[in-house]
Amino acid sequence: MGVDADQVLAFRLARSGLAARTAAGMAQAAACPASDFSRDAALLALGARTEHIDRDAYDAAVDAGDVVVAYIVRGAIHALAPGDLGLYGRALIARDDDELAAQLGRQVTRLAAEKGFAPTAALDEVAAATKDALANGRALDKNALHEELRQRVDADLMPWCKGCGSHHVAPMLWRYATIAAGVRLDAERRYRAGKPGRAPKAAEAVRRYLSFYGPSTPAGFADWAGLAKPHAQRLWDQVAGDLDEVRIGTAKAWLRREDRDALESPPAAEGVRLLPPGDPYLQKPNRPLLAPDEALRKRLFRPVASPGAVLKDGRLAGLWRMKARGRKAELTVEGLRRLARADVDGEAQRVAALRGYAEATVAIA
Repeated sequence: MGVDADQVLAFRLARSGLAARTAAGMAQAAACPASDFSRDAALLALGARTEHIDRDAYDAAVDAGDVVVAYIVRGAIHALAPGDLGLYGRALIARDDDELAAQLGRQVTRLAAEKGFAPTAALDEVAAATKDALANGRALDKNALHEELRQRVDADLMPWCKGCGSHHVAPMLWRYATIAAGVRLDAERRYRAGKPGRAPKAAEAVRRYLSFYGPSTPAGFADWAGLAKPHAQRLWDQVAGDLDEVRIGTAKAWLRREDRDALESPPAAEGVRLLPPGDPYLQKPNRPLLAPDEALRKRLFRPVASPGAVLKDGRLAGLWRMKARGRKAELTVEGLRRLARADVDGEAQRVAALRGYAEATVAIA
């Protein structure tokens, strides 16, 4: 089976919930985990997928755990459906020291070599300390949690941080410790014990990944999930019998067999969406197809302070940024194709309302 880039993007757009704003609620809108690294990013991502959302309702859902905000894949903070915390969290933590070191990154790998500890033992220690610190319903902000960990964790696991001016657990180690401990965050960004349940079989994450980002490859899954390549390949091999080979141009990739018809005839998208930086549709699997021009990719996908993306009828139509002007928001759009203010205004008012502004003004550059 051969497909082109437009087919792949249309399939992924629909699976991301962006072909039409039809998600029945916030949890369904968060079926594909939405990055919450940038301010309000997950709120806006869910708002692009469901009509059933406002700021107060979102905060209430996060506080209640009806939408879970937590560190999951790549040790990054996301909003996701509550039933998926175990799958995208604990189930994907490596059990092998070398593979876990790859997940925890260079700083922890270097510390382990210098101090002579095993990454798995270090993670167990910090996860146990985290559980203890959050016992009995305690909710702690980041600084308070670090202070609790200082009282419970070996000094070898707490390098000096120039930015903080203090010793604390290495960042990727404490983030993955919150995953192992089943921690979530509330609307005030306080850490508290979550309810991840029993971790499902990790290979299910491959199927889920392909349902949103197929056709793809084991390397693509490894990159998205933040896994060492041998770890990702083992999980991939467990579901390989359910996959079909697909060619995107000359490149070889794989798709869940049950998704063949959906890929061949993806639904057409209509309307405008203002996607926040880090939106599920703007993640790495889609970037080369969404913005084939390297210079455009560099402007759209920056290490920090990325703009949002304007989609019109499912196609990339511009970049957007929003600034506060008192109680109003000023939305500036850089058009990449023909785009009128009237095309964007309705969605701009929606985004402004979600972020707590009275209204938005729109400028097209």
